[in-house]
Amino acid sequence: MRPLVGLPLLLRLAGAVMGALLLAACGASRQNAPDAAAEKAFKVVTTFLPITLFTRAVAGDCATVTPLIPASAGPHDFQARPGDLTALRQARVLVKNGLEMEAFLDKLVASAGNSQLKVIDSSRGVATLETEDHGDAHGKEHGHHDDHGSAHGHEHGAVNPHIWLDPLRAVQQVETIRDGLVKADPSCADGYRRNAAAYTAQLKQLNSEISDQLQPYRGKTFVAFHHFAPYFAQRYGLKAEYLVDVPEINPTPADLNRVAAEVKRSQLQALLSEPQEGNRSFNALAKDLGVKVVVFDPMETATEEASRDPSTYMKLMRRNVAGLRQAFGQ
Repeated sequence: MRPLVGLPLLLRLAGAVMGALLLAACGASRQNAPDAAAEKAFKVVTTFLPITLFTRAVAGDCATVTPLIPASAGPHDFQARPGDLTALRQARVLVKNGLEMEAFLDKLVASAGNSQLKVIDSSRGVATLETEDHGDAHGKEHGHHDDHGSAHGHEHGAVNPHIWLDPLRAVQQVETIRDGLVKADPSCADGYRRNAAAYTAQLKQLNSEISDQLQPYRGKTFVAFHHFAPYFAQRYGLKAEYLVDVPEINPTPADLNRVAAEVKRSQLQALLSEPQEGNRSFNALAKDLGVKVVVFDPMETATEEASRDPSTYMKLMRRNVAGLRQAFGQ
């Protein structure tokens, strides 16, 4: 009979194997922990860039924020994907701009069938400007109600939706998002309030900066490609002329003549174009008039990286003001 001198060695080997298995199991559970946390996180879906920036600023670490529209595609270019319905079914909250900017949204939400989904309309309570004739940046202002009328073909609806380009209206949007998230997720109420307070302080500071920089140009007219700037113009005492109502429309000869006359009258040094806009007729018009084309970003699209940083709003607005001062011949 062979002696059992190998038994202690076997026991040690078995112990080592068991220890390795336990470590592997612990490692696996730690590795999976973030996934589990993400699975249980309070899920919020947003629509397009400014709403995503505002919501991420308020949400902080309290919620996961997923944009419905990719950062590189604006609301005018939205094409629904199967994953959008999944995102809406899993979300607790949907945040939108409102004012018919997301005309596709109602059908999509209905198709998702999520009866628990709370919708935050960030335009609620914001004073709006009616869509009126070309060149009227000071449209009739009125309190915003839930019923905004129907969209007119390819044009914006009865109300211009670009409220986020006025930093003080953006403050109202952020506060509405804050209140909606606090109500939907009271467990992180203090976090939402703290985050919103910090961000609105930045927006108010931004407004003060822009007011100071544009003070010398009050009463002047600027010309943009599409009708995105009446709220910005009203806030800073400017007038906004535009070539077309929404980017998809091709300008008519009458549009081009109207804008050419305004550029000559106001002695503008540049036309304002959007970063993604390559309209040949607009560029040709600038060349004919002997003026430059400078960028004013309406913040409907951005890079994926920029869309993750709430300070993108401040950076782009400061850049916009620099371009506008250039157009005024600074």
